[in-house]
Amino acid sequence: MSTARGHLIDLAPLRESPAFARMWIGSSLAGIGGQLTIVTVMLHVFTLTGSTFAVSMIAVAGLVPMILAGLYGGMLADAFDRRRVALIAATVTFASTALLALLTWTGNETIWWLYALSMINSAANSVGMATRTAIVPRLIPRDMLAAASALNGVSFGLTVMAGPALAGALVALTGYGWTYTLDVVLMLSMFLGLWTLPALRPEGEIVRPGLESLKDGWRFLRSAGNIRMQYILDIIAMTFGNPLALFPALGTVLLGGGAVTTGILTAATAVGTFGSSLFSGRVVQYRRHGHGIERAVQAYGAAVLLFGAVLLVGVFLPPASETAPNVALIVAACVALALSGAADNVSSIYRNTMMQAAVPDTMRGRLQGVFIIVVAGGPRVGALYAGTLATLTALWFPPLLGGFLVIVLVALLVRRNPRFRAYDAENPEP
Repeated sequence: MSTARGHLIDLAPLRESPAFARMWIGSSLAGIGGQLTIVTVMLHVFTLTGSTFAVSMIAVAGLVPMILAGLYGGMLADAFDRRRVALIAATVTFASTALLALLTWTGNETIWWLYALSMINSAANSVGMATRTAIVPRLIPRDMLAAASALNGVSFGLTVMAGPALAGALVALTGYGWTYTLDVVLMLSMFLGLWTLPALRPEGEIVRPGLESLKDGWRFLRSAGNIRMQYILDIIAMTFGNPLALFPALGTVLLGGGAVTTGILTAATAVGTFGSSLFSGRVVQYRRHGHGIERAVQAYGAAVLLFGAVLLVGVFLPPASETAPNVALIVAACVALALSGAADNVSSIYRNTMMQAAVPDTMRGRLQGVFIIVVAGGPRVGALYAGTLATLTALWFPPLLGGFLVIVLVALLVRRNPRFRAYDAENPEP
């Protein structure tokens, strides 16, 4: 029994810090609404245009605002009370989602409104995520950071399982207005988690937001080889191994099932994330985080390659439709996506812990801003890669090629950086 418990997730951060527990609960509930809206906007755009490329452009449209907001938001988090910065970002996200719901209810939504509000949400979420992540090391001891990252994996898994699945069902049963409205309600929980935090001003020398602050962060990043390498590996994985933009077309054209299949495919990745977090007891005890990131990202590439192979098999089967889905093929695709989610979550646990332990508090906001850009920007570039390549070739080709590229590129890069592979969590060095 003790061995079994040793493999289960460590809940100590929730017991140790009520403030962390409240923020974790609030972020989890708000995250369900956020994921619900992301998938609903994708379905909404596909309904208006019938174009996979238009769906992929939602992610691309938000890329520049997200980058600018992540960089500037990180500077704000290193100069002002992080609680206040996070509250302002949450307020902007809440207002833009409420406007999206209002436009939909009044019949005034257009593809340009969907793009514009997605860009605003992207920018506000970038600031909020960077700030909240920079807050965590101030709420719990360093030796619990890996366990806290695993708990965030549970939260992410729940949000991405519940949000997309709920989006597919609500869109199919009630339409877009009720779906956006539910996100507005769930967003309220974010304020409870943040409002009850104490004031959290950065420790150490404070550099006011601006060019000098940006240069200061860049100088630190240039000397932080381990942090740079984890950024690069994640960009590779998300650029070539993120098939999310294909899901609406897969539900319509290849797998069948329509919006419901889109939600199921998106949730499948989260099932893997959630499962690997629940059994992360041994994962968080592993000290060689660089080596762990390398193997996890390669496993992610292998799972994406398997997903592409499943889609290729579907080409040779009888055509599916929205009312007659290919259930066996959908199940096989979900298994591959669940494996990719599990591998990505293991990588995320080590990446987050490395960021929070190896980066000093006075730099944490700016580096978290860059980290969020990498984590959120990579999938957006990946959406462009998948959407464009699928338009030029076939739906199965981007994940098949992309998974192979992830495996090969990670092996080549880490072999040239032995210091990253030797990273020891007991002696964190950026």
